[in-house]
Amino acid sequence: MIDWQGVYPAVTTQFNDDGSINFETTKGMIDALINEGVHGIIVLGTVGENCSLRYEEKRDVLKAAKEVVAGRVPLLTGVAETTTQFAIEFCQDAEKIGIDGLMVLPGMVYRSTEREAIYHYQQVARSMSLPVMIYNNPITYGVDVSIEGMKVLANEENIVAIKEATEDTRRITELQSAFGQRFTIFGGVDDIALESLMLGATGWISGLTNVFPKESVAIYELARQGRYEEAKEIWRWFLPLLRLDTIPTLVQCIKYAEQLAGRGSEVTRAPRLSLPEEQKAMVSRLYDEAMSNRIDLSKFNLD
Repeated sequence: MIDWQGVYPAVTTQFNDDGSINFETTKGMIDALINEGVHGIIVLGTVGENCSLRYEEKRDVLKAAKEVVAGRVPLLTGVAETTTQFAIEFCQDAEKIGIDGLMVLPGMVYRSTEREAIYHYQQVARSMSLPVMIYNNPITYGVDVSIEGMKVLANEENIVAIKEATEDTRRITELQSAFGQRFTIFGGVDDIALESLMLGATGWISGLTNVFPKESVAIYELARQGRYEEAKEIWRWFLPLLRLDTIPTLVQCIKYAEQLAGRGSEVTRAPRLSLPEEQKAMVSRLYDEAMSNRIDLSKFNLD
C-alpha cells in the first residue's frame, strides 16, 4: 500500500513572457511549497497546463521537478494524452526519469465511454511498475468510472489511489464501503475538500494550495486530528478563493492569484488568455479580503 496522504498541490508550470517555460521560477515555487509543509507535489496536471506542453517539454518539467524535490516528498505527474499509446510512452519515460507515481486521466479530446476509460487505465498500469492514481472527473472529462468500474481496476495491483472529483461526496463513502483500504482516496475538488477529509479521504489535491499552502496544510492537519470546529474556522476564510478551482478559467485564476501573492506569473499559453479586467478585479478582491482577514495559524498549535 502506497502511503500517500496529506495536501498535494497540483502546481502550475511557470512561463516567461514569450511563452517559454521558466524552469527556475517553476523550481523555486515547488521548493517553497515543500518548505511550507505540503506533503507531496503533482506536476503537469490541469493547473500545470499539461496539454499545452510539447512532448519533450513535459519530460524536461519532470526532470526539473525531480531535481528540486530531491526525494523530500512524493512527486507525481499528471498523465493527459490523446491516445492510450501516447500515455503509455509518457508513463514509461516518467518511470525512467524517476517520478514516484502517476495521476492518470482518461484519453484527452475523444470522450471515452466507461469501458474505454477502464481499458485505457488498464493498459497504462500494465505498461510499467509505477503506482497509479485514477483521476475520476466526469464533469470535466465526460466519463465516470463507477464503483463497478473500479472493481475491475482493483485487479491491477499498481492502481493504488483515486482522485475523486465527481463533486458528489457520497462517492467517498461508497468507495470505502466497496473497497475498504484497497485504494487511497484523495479529494479532488477544492471547495468540498474539508467535507471529503471529514468523510475519510486521506488527502487533498488542490489548486489554491499554490497560493496559501500553510492554511491548506493546517486544514488537513486539524481534520486529521478530528478538530473540525477549528478546521472550519480556516475553511470558512478560505472558501471564497477555493471556489475559483471550479470554474472554466481556474488555471488563469490560480496563476493570477499566485502573481498577486508574489509566488509566480499569470502567463498562460494560448488558447488560455490573461483574464479580462473584470475577472482580475474579482480575483484581486477575493485575494485582498483573504489577506485582510488572514487567520493566525499559531493559535492552533500544530507545530
